[in-house]
Amino acid sequence: MEFNAGKRLRTIRELYDLSQRALARKAGVTNGMISMIEQNRNSPSLATMKKILDAIPITFADFFSTDLSGQEKIVFKADELVEIGSAGFSFKQVGKDLKDKAMQILHERIEPGADSGKDMLRHESEEGGVVTQGLLELTVGGETYILGPGDAYYFDSRIPHRFRNVGEEEVEMVSACSPPTL
Repeated sequence: MEFNAGKRLRTIRELYDLSQRALARKAGVTNGMISMIEQNRNSPSLATMKKILDAIPITFADFFSTDLSGQEKIVFKADELVEIGSAGFSFKQVGKDLKDKAMQILHERIEPGADSGKDMLRHESEEGGVVTQGLLELTVGGETYILGPGDAYYFDSRIPHRFRNVGEEEVEMVSACSPPTL
């Protein structure tokens, strides 16, 4: 497959949230020059291309070799979520590798009667969530709350806490921890 410099320039320009006009201004070239390059109607000199790439900024090597299709995954289908739960708890995590991520997002399901355990949980994080189905008992510190569909929570996870399904149907909720903990 032939390398398409115009398409690559447009993709990178848009990744950097630059309009054609803004890139042209930063590079010291005309807006028409950027437009013509992106339409593959102009093959700029190396000096002109260097001025344009320096304005982004991106090196020649990165411009010609970076695999833009390998960018971070944005959409995760239901069957791509990673199961990390156990013992009455299903935690389906968005994304496989949370290294260098600031947040962990989970689709949780808790079977009737399931409990996170007698020992309270604690971790260096903040967490929050929204219950979409069922009745969830949430204990944070010395306070206990019952949450139903549409109810939400947010707290400092360093405070001892636990979760329990106190209803007769499965609890379903979407939660997030920052930074990731599981």
